[in-house]
This record gives sequence, structure tokens and C-alpha cells, in this order.
Amino acid sequence: MKAIVTVVGKDNTGIVAGVANKLATLNINIDDISQTVLDGYFTMMAMVSTDEKVDFTVVRQDLEAFGQELNVKINIQSTAIFDAMHNL
Repeated sequence: MKAIVTVVGKDNTGIVAGVANKLATLNINIDDISQTVLDGYFTMMAMVSTDEKVDFTVVRQDLEAFGQELNVKINIQSTAIFDAMHNL
């Protein structure tokens, strides 16, 4: 499974560490990551993967709940969605 994780919210210490740790507990690897702060707002995009079969509904709910703890919005989308859009 390959997916794209996005994180957006007010900049605060520990966002990258928190998200990385959460993904690790879900056995999801960060393959590539980019982050920046724009006018006080933190933005991050990460390409992630796992060899395990993943229930996206459960992972999405876990990440959304964790995002609330960090006061950020976390989203995950399968790369299959993007691949399908470009193959139409």
C-alpha cells in the first residue's frame, strides 16, 4: 500500500515527531517527506507505504483523531486514487 499523508495546522513544536511516531505505531513507513511553515501555518506532505494490508477507514480515523490531539488536520489518501485519475 502506498499513500499520501498531508498535515496542516498552526505551527507548533513536535508535529513532525508526533506524526512520524503515530505512523510507526501503525507500521506505516515514511518514504519521502516535505514540510514547511507558511505565515505561521505548518504544512507537511509525506509519501508513505506498508507491506501490510491496511484498512484505510481505520487508519484515516486513527490519524484524524491523533490530529485533533496535535491541533492539526491529518489526511491520508491512497496513491491508487491519483493513479486512476491520470489513467482516464
